[in-house]
Amino acid sequence: MNDSLPSGTRRESDLVGAFVQLADTLVDDYDVPEVLHQLATHSVSLLHVSAAGLMLSDQRGSLQLVASSNERTRLLELFQLQTDEGPCVESFRTGETVTEADLSTAGGRWAVFTPQALEQGFRAVHAVPLRLRGDVIGTLNLFNQCAGALSAEDAQVARALADIATIGILQERAIRHGEVLTEQLQGALNSRVTIEQAKGLLAHAGGLDMEQAFQALRQYARSRHTGLSDIAHRLASGQLPPDLVLSPGSGDGT
Repeated sequence: MNDSLPSGTRRESDLVGAFVQLADTLVDDYDVPEVLHQLATHSVSLLHVSAAGLMLSDQRGSLQLVASSNERTRLLELFQLQTDEGPCVESFRTGETVTEADLSTAGGRWAVFTPQALEQGFRAVHAVPLRLRGDVIGTLNLFNQCAGALSAEDAQVARALADIATIGILQERAIRHGEVLTEQLQGALNSRVTIEQAKGLLAHAGGLDMEQAFQALRQYARSRHTGLSDIAHRLASGQLPPDLVLSPGSGDGT
């Protein structure tokens, strides 16, 4: 970010940079978990929210968490899935954007989710469906520690970020071939399971929390220009020792 620019110009520059980065990753074969993590990170920085997460539908039509901006959000998203209740679940089912500007006054709208969200320090939520025409394949979920709805401008940006995520997953080849679409979505979900396993290995080996473990995994993959899911698979299968990932300056013998 160029802090010498006026705030409006700086925001426009950040928006352009984010969309260029995301578009660059979608041109050819790409690593879905990494793209979605980038999207969650950009959502936080561009939309003035505290946290973000993304859910995708698996081949059975059930939502699964695939990316989150931090560990606290990941746990809250998983709580929604376990209880089958909350704004993200509602947005997926209806195909509509779901906003609650102040959870403390939401009443009984989400009787189980709302107290948990407030306990985690979140006051507002904004869930945007990942939708192409009539097909909803997931949701982009935004959480804020301060009460208040998104501004009209931020809501438009959120919709655009959700659209670029949808386009990235539903590439033209996947739109033409339903089998490819199913394999791609399921591949992303399977990769996420492997990533969670790899995070656990790194956390145990390095005495880290899960968020620190994920950052170490991501940095190692980036430094070697290798897909996040590929490095996670090598860790989970025992091909790559955790110590090498936690000491990124050393070679991995490949």
